[in-house]
Amino acid sequence: MLTGVTEGGISCAFKRSGSAVAYCSLSIKAGTRYEGRFHSGTAHFVEHCLFKGTRRRSSAVINGALESLGGELNAYTTKEEIVLHATVLKKDLAKALDLLLDLAFEPAFPPAEIEKEKTVVLDEIASCKDIPSEAVYDKFEEKLFAATPLERPILGTAASVRKISAAQMSAYVAETFLPERMCLSVVSPYEEAYMRSLVKRVERRYHPLEKARSEGAPVSAFTPAASVSVSTPVASALAVTPAAPVVSASSIPAAPVFNETVDKHNYQVNCVLGGMAPSLAEEDDRIAAILLCNLLGGPAMNSILGSRLREKNGWVYNIECSYTPYCDSGIAAIIFGCDKSNLDKCLKAIHKELALLREKPLSESRLKAAKRQILGQNSIGMESGEAQCLSMGKSMLSFGRIASDEEVEAKVLAVTAGRLQALANRIFDPGRLSSLIYY
Repeated sequence: MLTGVTEGGISCAFKRSGSAVAYCSLSIKAGTRYEGRFHSGTAHFVEHCLFKGTRRRSSAVINGALESLGGELNAYTTKEEIVLHATVLKKDLAKALDLLLDLAFEPAFPPAEIEKEKTVVLDEIASCKDIPSEAVYDKFEEKLFAATPLERPILGTAASVRKISAAQMSAYVAETFLPERMCLSVVSPYEEAYMRSLVKRVERRYHPLEKARSEGAPVSAFTPAASVSVSTPVASALAVTPAAPVVSASSIPAAPVFNETVDKHNYQVNCVLGGMAPSLAEEDDRIAAILLCNLLGGPAMNSILGSRLREKNGWVYNIECSYTPYCDSGIAAIIFGCDKSNLDKCLKAIHKELALLREKPLSESRLKAAKRQILGQNSIGMESGEAQCLSMGKSMLSFGRIASDEEVEAKVLAVTAGRLQALANRIFDPGRLSSLIYY
């Protein structure tokens, strides 16, 4: 694993693989929480419109650039990041990297294309309303983080998206698409020296200072906003010293507890039950929260809630406990759908299992089994080159470094039954739990 910072100030993470396929991603700290003065949904709409044209490429050229080679180009937006990523044959890696940087540094936002894309995003917003399980979770998160930067829905609203203009998107990109807010990740079969030279060669075309000099423009035209510090270029293409962590301790205040039931005239009841959870910065509790939520309602059929509500009683088709940490807060939520006649039984069973986790520490054997399971799931999941690439970008943006497999395993194995019990009391304290039910 090689990490560092390019001469242009972009964090990098390279990993060599044994595959003939190469994966690359550009992660940008420009998600929904940074919209501020911009219309809700701006970050997500920018992500869509990056593909609608750059100064060098039309929409048609962008769409066919990698797909014509058998590759894939995609993107997504979260509360904290916009991520562009590509999968190509190793010989086409340079083309993929060039395209990702072109999309990020040279977007054109053609007005005609923007208006067409609004129709696409409005359809996306409408379609989410037809999926009650997604709609109820989005509303739950909005209420939990009310009056904070995490409150806004990623897609925005139909009304807010209609107001977004090309000028506003350009301003958003100018404020957030800065090299020091980016991480370029690559998983490929190439050796370190080649990857270093490749990124240096591709990046030079988009280096703001180099562009300013070559185009005869004042250097100040490419200077980031005063509120953002500029990374000092390093002597070599990559520095081996990782950047400093950029997360902070939990600072998002807890919203008042709410318990609401909304009549949506649905056939099935959809419920979210949860509350605030550890942030990315709370490392020990974050690792414990991952373990706790996986034990309680992870993807395996033997999770506590899956075993009790689905396998034993057949009350639900699916139930999960999700945990999403942000740089300054986090959310843990139990999500399920059931027949209206089973709702009370499901809630009673869930609260009973939560009470057991709060009141009694796990046995040593059960704790070992839970750790073994999550480490196995993590290892299998990381067999995917794409998953590795995206994970590397997230880690570099969040922590300025990437933990080794051995380090991750050591942290999981270090979690004690006492820490899990304390965390269960923190997250699932009945006095702090909120709920939202759509029926």
